Amino acid sequence: MFALVSIGEVMAEIRGSLDGNHQVGFAGDTYNTAVYCQRLLDTESSVAYITRVGIDPLSESWLKVASDEGIDVTHVSTDEDANLGIYSVKTDAHGERSFHYWRNESAARKLFSTRYATAVLPQARVTYLSGITLGVLDPDARRRLMGHLSAQSKAGHTLVAFDSNYRPRLWENAEVAREVMAEMWQIADIALPSIDDERALFLDASDEAVIDRFAQRNWRACAIKRGALGPVSPSLGVLDSASFLPAEKVVDTTAAGDSFNGGYLASLLSGHHELVCLKAGHDCATYVVGVRGAIAPRI
Repeated sequence: MFALVSIGEVMAEIRGSLDGNHQVGFAGDTYNTAVYCQRLLDTESSVAYITRVGIDPLSESWLKVASDEGIDVTHVSTDEDANLGIYSVKTDAHGERSFHYWRNESAARKLFSTRYATAVLPQARVTYLSGITLGVLDPDARRRLMGHLSAQSKAGHTLVAFDSNYRPRLWENAEVAREVMAEMWQIADIALPSIDDERALFLDASDEAVIDRFAQRNWRACAIKRGALGPVSPSLGVLDSASFLPAEKVVDTTAAGDSFNGGYLASLLSGHHELVCLKAGHDCATYVVGVRGAIAPRI
């Protein structure tokens, strides 16, 4: 059994360098989380990644890169008629990003496209996915995956961790996204939302309204990300609250939330208290936003 199985789409990342050239790496929200979680757990094959790739050179390179990170990719499926998705990213002077995507025909969009596709999912203490995972799937595949995760969670076979990570362009419309995400929050055992995503999707009037909404349910764990303000958890009382310092240097906010999730889940899987988990996630994110790219160099 793996500690974590992460499900989603990985893409080739084309990043402009300061000299005007471009560098190629690999990223994707749930993949980024898998990398940081594996690094912090630091035990062989703790984390498996589930996606679909092509047989193109970029797909082959990613499989090697992921394996070198210690991530198990034996359950990744291949598609002879599709390739790895691609995106380019540019950052401004404040570290904020702008993206362009070439992903409409990516192999990952065919994940769980057959009736028995969920049978390939290995056992894990925690199974992690995001709103992007659900957004790239067609409706039948989305329903198939959600039904499987619901059944696995109810049977006690895994804890389901979810980050809504709302990207409007991936969805048919906001109403569909809202309906699917609301159902996914009912399935999830571990909540890892971001304030901005939740307010954009569910139209909460304030940050406090988001926190109050998540406080209405007893989660196995819950960390609400608030950017530079630091995370909060409804399970912690006032006396348990902590102040989280913002990053001293912000170069690139790509993967800020993803790296938080990786640090948080690694700490949770190691049996730590919620406050320790929040700090682990925050520390990971503050390091990652201080360097360029979604996947930071090892330290």
